[in-house]
Amino acid sequence: MGTARTDLLQGTLDLLILKTLQVGEPMHGWGVAVRIQQVSDDVLQLNQGSLYPALHRLEHKGWIRSEWGTSENNRRAKFYSLTALGRSRLADEQAQWDLFTGAVQRILTSSR
Repeated sequence: MGTARTDLLQGTLDLLILKTLQVGEPMHGWGVAVRIQQVSDDVLQLNQGSLYPALHRLEHKGWIRSEWGTSENNRRAKFYSLTALGRSRLADEQAQWDLFTGAVQRILTSSR
């Protein structure tokens, strides 16, 4: 079976990044992408062309912060962490996601 290409709904990437950073320890961008891929059982694979602009956008909004550090392979990297504002935004985004997916599920299971 071939690899399926999965496009994320607009705004979903932000939610996934915020949720991934909620875990606690600061993560570099590549670590965020790997974690999302692992947790999704390889269904979601982020490319650098969408991941890094999203990280910069979230940082600009004050939802995440970054600081330079050294990665596990001894390279200089930016490490991202969730801010208090980001935690609040994550709660709002999760509530909206639950509302949206519930509505879609009702439509998909409707017999009318």
